[in-house]
Amino acid sequence: MKKVTFQVDTRLAKLLSENYRSTEKAIKELVDNAWDADSESVSVIFPDPMTDNPIIIHDNGSGMTEEELRREYMVIASDRRLRRGDLTSQKRRKVKGKKGIGKFAGLMAANTMKLETWTRGKKCKFSLSSSDFDTAEDIENLPIELIVEACEKNLHGTCITLSDLRQSLAFPNPDKFRQLLLQEYGREADFEITVNEKLLGIDDIQGNYTQHEAKLPSVGTIKLEFTISNQKGKLKQPGISIRVGGKVVGNKPEFFGLDAADDFPPKLLDKIYGEIEVDGLYEHVTADWGALVENSELYEEVRQYVQPIIREKVKEEYGREINLAQARLQKRINERLALLPEYKRQYADKAIKSVLGRYYGEPESKVEPIVCVILDALERTDYRTVLEYIHEAEHSDISKLAEVLAEFGLAEIAIIGDQAKSRLEFLDRFELLCQKKETDEKLIHSSLENNLWVFGVQYSVFSSNKTLKRQVENCLGKKYTGKRSSKRPDLMLSVSYVSKYLLIEFKRPSHSLKHEDYQQATGYRNDFVPFTNANIEILLIGGKRGSDLPPSHNQEPNTSIMIFDEIISNSRNQLNWLLKELGGDAHA
Repeated sequence: MKKVTFQVDTRLAKLLSENYRSTEKAIKELVDNAWDADSESVSVIFPDPMTDNPIIIHDNGSGMTEEELRREYMVIASDRRLRRGDLTSQKRRKVKGKKGIGKFAGLMAANTMKLETWTRGKKCKFSLSSSDFDTAEDIENLPIELIVEACEKNLHGTCITLSDLRQSLAFPNPDKFRQLLLQEYGREADFEITVNEKLLGIDDIQGNYTQHEAKLPSVGTIKLEFTISNQKGKLKQPGISIRVGGKVVGNKPEFFGLDAADDFPPKLLDKIYGEIEVDGLYEHVTADWGALVENSELYEEVRQYVQPIIREKVKEEYGREINLAQARLQKRINERLALLPEYKRQYADKAIKSVLGRYYGEPESKVEPIVCVILDALERTDYRTVLEYIHEAEHSDISKLAEVLAEFGLAEIAIIGDQAKSRLEFLDRFELLCQKKETDEKLIHSSLENNLWVFGVQYSVFSSNKTLKRQVENCLGKKYTGKRSSKRPDLMLSVSYVSKYLLIEFKRPSHSLKHEDYQQATGYRNDFVPFTNANIEILLIGGKRGSDLPPSHNQEPNTSIMIFDEIISNSRNQLNWLLKELGGDAHA
């Protein structure tokens, strides 16, 4: 019996180097090695195109001794985790290297690779060339000249130089390389990467980059930096990290309530990437630094301020795509909407836009059925219940939501009827209030602030906002001082996602609106515009229309003039129609 042994052909090194799909991914493997060596910083230098300069990867990790080079690095397919465990020795990082073949990654991009490593007062270096593999028959007999010499004892780290870049491959792209690294290392606090002397940062993500600094009343200074990615696919670790005192809180980035918002498309959460520095939250961080204290009012102040900023930037980047998605279905929707009464059309339009926005990115074949279910239900008059289910279906699957919508029953309809009757009673009392000559703007304000449904369904989504109130006080308070101190908007409200503001100017129900009232309301908007990029809609409301008011075609955009009697009458007609459709008693 004769024994035989395997021979390891030198082509193995070439085959292993070709294991990577791109030169950028091959070079990233060398950055992974720096991570495994407990490096705190790594520098990657790409040469300018059309030059002969090398690619250099230099880290300040632990380096390798001569013994480690011989017994570990030079052993092909040696699994480091089997030798030393799943975590690195110093920083207890999860080891990236798995197959023990990353040492050949550089040979994919270049014909020559030189390695230099420093530790414990010794420097070791050697070179590998693709031509070396062509002359040797067996990789075990490949002649490699290892040079060991003395160096300063405090030196540690590894430097790999890749020269004579392969001409048959596209030149490595630094921007593409940064994208790769950000996915893997963008959230790491103790691993600093520079590419061509630029520190890897949030601005390297392809998309709409924003920097924002502000001083909030209770929290103090915040520094927000984020990008809305426009690259294909979702980000690996999306969200906004919260940094307090230079340290990241927890290991899960925040979305500041957008992940729980019914009107924000979940798929767009995967496009948000950034960081916010808020040292004012220091007292509200848990002892283990794992999270913020629940119900923190300071965090709530930050959330209310930051969320509209992110929404606006998402809208800038993806608003057109969302509108296109709506347009593709709109023709078929419009044909059915045309058959509905006017009041139903208002609710239908709002409900369908909510669905199209929430399920942005879903195939049209999935979204269209739920739109059809909504229209079916609207045709059966049960539209208010449909809206409730849409609101509650925060985490529902579309098909499940459609199924639930088809099964809702009489109990929900009864609740809707009770609500309609309560609103009619409110209108009765409000009408009596408007008929009294002594009723002033304050009484009207307190009555309508939380009952904006009176003006129409499109205004019911607006709400009071503490942050906005402070904003009005801070901005407009500077303008309305002295004799003008009593001249300021009666009510300023906000609506989420589209960052839209509603400015309401009330006059007494006995007051006839004049041109100067119109100028006053539009003047408030002009005063506030310099302090915000948001869209501001104006409602001017009084007892009668004066003869000198500008006609509708001469009014400024997003400006409406309303009369109390007409508002009450229209709202009462809608509620009576609803009760009639639900089988209840209409209210005279």
